[in-house]
Amino acid sequence: MDFFEQVGPAALGSRLRRLSEQMIGQAAEVYSLYHVPVEPRWFPVLYAVATQPERHVGEIAELIGQTHAAVSQVVKELVKQDLVRVQRGEADLRRSVVSLTEKGAALWPTLQQQTADVRQATEALLHETRHNLWLAIGEMEYALSRQSLASRVKAIRDQRVAAEVQIIDYAPQYQPDFKQLNAEWIERYFRLEAADLKALDHPDEYIIQRGGHILLAAYGGQMVGTCALIPMDDTTYELAKMAVSPAAQGLGIGWRLGEAAIAKARSLGAQRLYLESNTKLGPALSLYHKLGFRKTVSGPPSPYERCNIQMELPLFP
Repeated sequence: MDFFEQVGPAALGSRLRRLSEQMIGQAAEVYSLYHVPVEPRWFPVLYAVATQPERHVGEIAELIGQTHAAVSQVVKELVKQDLVRVQRGEADLRRSVVSLTEKGAALWPTLQQQTADVRQATEALLHETRHNLWLAIGEMEYALSRQSLASRVKAIRDQRVAAEVQIIDYAPQYQPDFKQLNAEWIERYFRLEAADLKALDHPDEYIIQRGGHILLAAYGGQMVGTCALIPMDDTTYELAKMAVSPAAQGLGIGWRLGEAAIAKARSLGAQRLYLESNTKLGPALSLYHKLGFRKTVSGPPSPYERCNIQMELPLFP
């Protein structure tokens, strides 16, 4: 079975590349018909220089939708062929502009006629197809400018993962997971402190028996995330010991844990959530902001050396 038939639209990029290579290969034959010493990949730059002379490389790149580096490389090759020249601009001596040489100018009428013939042949080719590829490419480019393919794939993946992640309540057999998940990130950026070890080694005594709760995220048969709710007073819980395994980061698990913790706090009658963090932890702070937390300066003194930011989330009925 043909690879593209088997894989389908997932191989769209590869199929477009195959079509592009096929057309570029046939374009070389077209240039030979007109005895034009130009490579197909030079054409956009040469066309821009001929129709809009005295432009610098950055402007040409913007006009034809290519990178500055790619256009710069083509310009160098065109200079070697004596088709264009690069010189200081009259209006701005600090910038080099590109223009046709005598040889390039002499070649331009033939290239214009070739372009007109190619356009007519391509329009006929498009009429032979059921779907107008030229218009479809424009639609595809617009859609991708609105939302990249990577972000579309991520949304599908996150939706699938969200359905597979289970948020479960703590049980004593999960103590090693609870400790490992937290120790892993703390030791990566800071150091384990005495207050950490009390809660991680004895979560039943220091969290559960004091009216707190621990949630864990199970995915793929493993515990990949956790967080705790620790009562501070009758109306406030601290969101603490939130961790996601590095192997599972980027899957939206932190968001799932945060939402579950907020829902749990509300069910317990909490009116406010509080947390402590460090400004070094950019992704974590971004998650907290998305969950609705905002910086506060009214928190109590922290038992942790690493804490340099306190945040809170009011919870209303």
